[in-house]
Amino acid sequence: MNPEHFRSLILERLAALDADDEAGKQGQAIVKLDQTSVGRLSRMDALQHQAMAQATARRREAERMRLKAALDRIECDEFGYCTDCGEDIPVLRLEADPGIARCAECTRGA
Repeated sequence: MNPEHFRSLILERLAALDADDEAGKQGQAIVKLDQTSVGRLSRMDALQHQAMAQATARRREAERMRLKAALDRIECDEFGYCTDCGEDIPVLRLEADPGIARCAECTRGA
């Protein structure tokens, strides 16, 4: 397993999250209370859109934290090992999700 390959993969995903954050800023903006310019249903739609954009931003932040933790594991030579049992995490699993910290067995709770 090449840690540098996974480092660059993680950095690419972090850059994509940053780009998504920038694109999503408008959707998270405060909804105006002016009922004359926006009808009641339109305002409800805008509030729902805002809530969804904020939830998406929280999911991106959680993903960012997982990826940064994976970078820390690379620095400590602990990347690719399950944080619960210490067994190797298969490379294909890491390719699919380089932020994964647990093997499939520990994730299932076996």
